[in-house]
Amino acid sequence: MTAVLHDCLFSCLSSPGAMEDTSSQKSGPSKDTLGSPMPQKTPANLIHVKLEEYELTDFSTKELILKKAREVCTWNHETIITFLCRLFPVLDWLPHYNIKTQLPGDIISGLLVGIVTIPQSVSYSLLASQDPIYGIYTNFFCNIIYVAMATSRHNCVGSFGVLCLMVGQCVNRHLQLAGYGDGSASLLGNATSASNGTGACDRSCYAITVALSLSFLVGLYQILLGVLQLGFLAVYLSEPLLGGFVTGSSLTIITSQMKYLLGLKIPRHEGVGSFILTWVDLFRYIQNTNICDLVTSLVALAIIVPVKEINDWYKEKMKAPFPIELLVVIVATVISHYFNFEERYNSAVCGDIPTGFRKPTLPDVSLFSSLAVDALPIAVIGFAMTVSLAEIFGKKHGYTVRANQEMIAIGMCNLIPSFFYCFASSAALTKTLLKESTGTQTQVSGLVTSLVLLLVLLWISPLFYSLQTSILGVVTIVNLRGGLRKFRDTPRMWRLSKLDTLVWWMTMLSSTLITTEIGLLVGVCFALLCVIFRTQRPRATLLGRVSSTDIYEDQSTYKQLSSITDVKIFRFESSLYYANKDYFKTVLYQKTGVNPVLLAAKHQRVGAQANTETGKSKSFLGTGFDCLKQAKKRTGKCPADARLPSIDMHTLILDCGAMQFIDTVGLSVLKETYHDYKKIGVQVLLANCNPSIRHQLREGGWASETGSEGQLAFHSIHNAVQFAERWYHVHQEESKEKQDALLDPEDLNFQVSL
Repeated sequence: MTAVLHDCLFSCLSSPGAMEDTSSQKSGPSKDTLGSPMPQKTPANLIHVKLEEYELTDFSTKELILKKAREVCTWNHETIITFLCRLFPVLDWLPHYNIKTQLPGDIISGLLVGIVTIPQSVSYSLLASQDPIYGIYTNFFCNIIYVAMATSRHNCVGSFGVLCLMVGQCVNRHLQLAGYGDGSASLLGNATSASNGTGACDRSCYAITVALSLSFLVGLYQILLGVLQLGFLAVYLSEPLLGGFVTGSSLTIITSQMKYLLGLKIPRHEGVGSFILTWVDLFRYIQNTNICDLVTSLVALAIIVPVKEINDWYKEKMKAPFPIELLVVIVATVISHYFNFEERYNSAVCGDIPTGFRKPTLPDVSLFSSLAVDALPIAVIGFAMTVSLAEIFGKKHGYTVRANQEMIAIGMCNLIPSFFYCFASSAALTKTLLKESTGTQTQVSGLVTSLVLLLVLLWISPLFYSLQTSILGVVTIVNLRGGLRKFRDTPRMWRLSKLDTLVWWMTMLSSTLITTEIGLLVGVCFALLCVIFRTQRPRATLLGRVSSTDIYEDQSTYKQLSSITDVKIFRFESSLYYANKDYFKTVLYQKTGVNPVLLAAKHQRVGAQANTETGKSKSFLGTGFDCLKQAKKRTGKCPADARLPSIDMHTLILDCGAMQFIDTVGLSVLKETYHDYKKIGVQVLLANCNPSIRHQLREGGWASETGSEGQLAFHSIHNAVQFAERWYHVHQEESKEKQDALLDPEDLNFQVSL
């Protein structure tokens, strides 16, 4: 009878009403706990439902490659235009540009961003260990290239603090390897002789040479990632990871700028522990602080920080933020020039900043082998920041951003400018927020920003000769307030997700205390380990039924849930694979309170003990007690000192709704679970299996192992519960009939007489 029920089960999908139609042909059917008619011995009207699956198309790698090759090699007028429009999105949107409605916002936004970019370009050059002119070059060329190739309307590319820090660390490491100490030549001097071929390359010249080669490799990596359609790699850099990395890098940047604020000349430390060693040197040489630089830094901080806060508080009411940084830079330059801070107080200044452009140069190919590893994390961080910012503002303003095209665009912004004395760049958070808040409409605002920088390059840059480096340090530190504010978000993050908070702290601490590159690697590895941990030890619960419904929920979470008599419903909230197979069994035995392996072993011990006692009885009383042995077998009684513990379930239902997949090891675990529980008289049913899991079960021989296709077919937990109750009812009737047939009156009288 059980086989008949199994054969009539749904092979792929069972509807809740199908089992409700099953009723006996006899009159007066009894009701089960679910309120549906109890089936009798002959289920004459069980409905058999089978969904026909689509035939899987054969995947041919050869045909796919040939198809793509034909598409690439087939060139005509339309395909060329389509290709150019995809590679240069400006060809698509510029013909539809509305001068009346879009141009005013782009001009205002571009001017304001350009004004803010001037002091940032100079200050971030120090962070990248470069002359100030190279920072202006970088922002000028990157904006022009990004306008032509970007799909984002709001991103502002150029020098970014975190990337400048990573570039500066790499440059300083190679300077030390090449024998250039901090005192070899002024970093802020204009080293043009080597580039023009008129003399040996000094420290500043070698620094930009390393930066150019590094920028070329970064752009090459990013273009390759975009061409290979690997934009999805950005998803592995989660928001907590990037937030922790930015905060840790901000602390490192602040530490590196403190010597400029204090006017100290201390060695620049690189590698593991540079953060701590730098602070040790700051306190060691604190008595050598330049009072002029210190006072200037404090005054600049006292002016810039409050105004920046006011800009943030009233940004909704203000049409544009007040350019306090540029104003402070201009005033500080004028005061330093007329009071001659450089000679009178020995204050460090920017020095000569040339005008115009320098003729293009080629990156140093000999440095590629030593920079290949350093360029990889810079490329990853650069495209991650660019793509994430582009997608954020694309969703906000309702337009589509192509991640792979953004990777190609930012790659070109690094590759092409590497021939024009520019270092690595990416989308900058502060300038992008400013650009979006001031009403930009398209990337035409980037051209306006480049025009502002062009004025600086042609005429204005020499006026910054007397600008103190302490002012540049203040500008850099003030722009890192956003990264430091992340500390205030950690309590809220802890309440939402403790693992995400741990990822943030681990990335932040490793980026600060070790190095930025190693910190990024540690953060990625730790984040992946957290994902593995979540799937390796997922939440597992027993389910109960909501009264008068077919809804089943977690008994440990919700009150007033009713348990199904002698039926346990187990939910494992993760995919079942090799890493969590042991945990699956452990938590299953713990939640159900039944360990089938131990119970089966106890069954064997009890059977062996019963056989031993029977053998002893035969040796003393002869074969006449064979009838007693048979009677004991028929009654199923065990010795008083070897009774088996009672099992409070006859069916175990595994809710597979949270399982996305199972591998071969997971399938073996399910088979083992089925057989282990079958040995102690408990059947195992599966419910809520998705089509891919059902396919894996079918191909893995689950039906042949269990003896029924229906074991994998329950569409819902409620169907499985209905079947379990009916199966137990039919099984009990069969057992009673067999017992009545085996126990005749003579056997009973014989037992009594004994």
